[in-house]
Amino acid sequence: MGEIDPDRAHPARIYDYLLGGACNFEPDRVLAERILEVMPGAAEAARVNRAFLRRAVRYCADQGIQQFLDLGSGIPTVGNVHETAPGSRVAYIDNDPIAVAHSEIELADTPTAEAVLGDLCDPDGVLDAEPVRRLIKPDEPVAVLMVAVLHFIPEPYDALARYVAAMPSGSYLALTHGTVDTKPPSSGDVINLYENSGSSVAPRSREEVAALCDGLAIVEPGVVWTPEWHPDAPLTADPRDAMAYAVVARKP
Repeated sequence: MGEIDPDRAHPARIYDYLLGGACNFEPDRVLAERILEVMPGAAEAARVNRAFLRRAVRYCADQGIQQFLDLGSGIPTVGNVHETAPGSRVAYIDNDPIAVAHSEIELADTPTAEAVLGDLCDPDGVLDAEPVRRLIKPDEPVAVLMVAVLHFIPEPYDALARYVAAMPSGSYLALTHGTVDTKPPSSGDVINLYENSGSSVAPRSREEVAALCDGLAIVEPGVVWTPEWHPDAPLTADPRDAMAYAVVARKP
């Protein structure tokens, strides 16, 4: 962690490209285009995922949450957490130096938000980082965001349990997670593309995604296809096209 490797595609920069961003390298663009060749809906799925982030942040803010820990935050784009919940305190965590560098530029005039280079699989390192300790008050409810990141982690359970243990009562966990429950014909090709580039991929079923929230109270409407979670408008496409589940859960 901490080294920029422009010759290796990175999920954060691939995601940025799929969202129409420009903070990516040639290997990221090549792999993203290969993904789009076998799964043309990947770009729309990325946009749907990003829209969920904004809805989840608004929901948590409406419940009185004033601080957010965004794990695997990626490269800044429209609708960042601090923009969606103005005045809140936000710690953005990512293991890609490019994502953190661009976040630092984005946040230069925002004293209540900061980007930290860190690995969500090292929860003690993340939680002990000075900006996190300064921004995230341990005695106040927090929203922990893990959006489109856990499906790149084969064994997230110990780290997730550590974050949940650190969350005070009244806190929220919001996540999206890729799945192959619909068995799209190209899903195996996409997984192979990521794995051949050096990224692990671990899609999970609806039941497995629900299990990530063990010990928490899952809020309505439960574990659903990403566009089905508190949509802003009636759905016009098959929600299964998102190829990911979304869930928000509250710590009692």
